[in-house]
Amino acid sequence: MNLLLDTHIAIWALNDDPALSEKARGLILDAFNTVYVSTVSVWEVLLKHDRRPEDIPFDERDFAAACREAGFVPLGLTDRHVLTVRELSRPEEAKEHNDPFDRLLLSQAKAENFAFLTHDERIAEYGEKYVVPV
Repeated sequence: MNLLLDTHIAIWALNDDPALSEKARGLILDAFNTVYVSTVSVWEVLLKHDRRPEDIPFDERDFAAACREAGFVPLGLTDRHVLTVRELSRPEEAKEHNDPFDRLLLSQAKAENFAFLTHDERIAEYGEKYVVPV
């Protein structure tokens, strides 16, 4: 199975953070799965590290290097990924979700037919079959 990690899942996996669920850990470590980390996550780490370095323990270069070292496959951003954002919808009663990183990551998973591992409950509200809550 092809897995795309949400940024926080990638960070938790790299840090062996106890917040990473056993389900997520098992999927990431399963040798039959290919684990991808998006360029979008590298960008998100850059922006969030600059604003709150105490919350993001490494900068974008260290994050990208650690992902490669962990065997995560880089996933670039394409026009198709961006255009797929228009296909995402949420129920009107769902709370607003304005995180452009999350929407791009979910869009990439949908466009590539990858499972998207996330701990963010708001992403599940999109109702996409690609979302794997962990």
